[in-house]
Amino acid sequence: MRSKPIVALVILNVLLLASLCFHNVFTRSAHAIPAGANMRASDYLMISGDAQGVNSGLVYIVDTRNALLTARSFDGTKMVDMPAIDLARIFRVGGGAGAAPIR
Repeated sequence: MRSKPIVALVILNVLLLASLCFHNVFTRSAHAIPAGANMRASDYLMISGDAQGVNSGLVYIVDTRNALLTARSFDGTKMVDMPAIDLARIFRVGGGAGAAPIR
C-alpha cells in the first residue's frame, strides 16, 4: 500500500528533474542584451522616511549608476513621484556649507 505513493512521487521527481534539465535545450531565442548596447541595469538604494507637507511616508530612491535622486509616495489612490534630481550636478558644484547657490 505504501509503495504506490512512493513510486508515484519518485516518477514525478524524475519528470520534474528532466523538465528542469532539458528546459534550455529546446529554447531557441536569446534573452541577453546585444553587445555594444549601452543598456546596463542600474543599482538602486531605497530609504523610507517622512517629509514636511506629505501626509503619507516617502520612499527616497537613489539611482547610483545614473546619479539621480527621486522620491515616491502613495496618497491612498495612486503613486506620486517627485521629479528626479541630478546628484552629479549638485556634487560637481560642491553643495556643501558655504557654497554658492546653484543658478
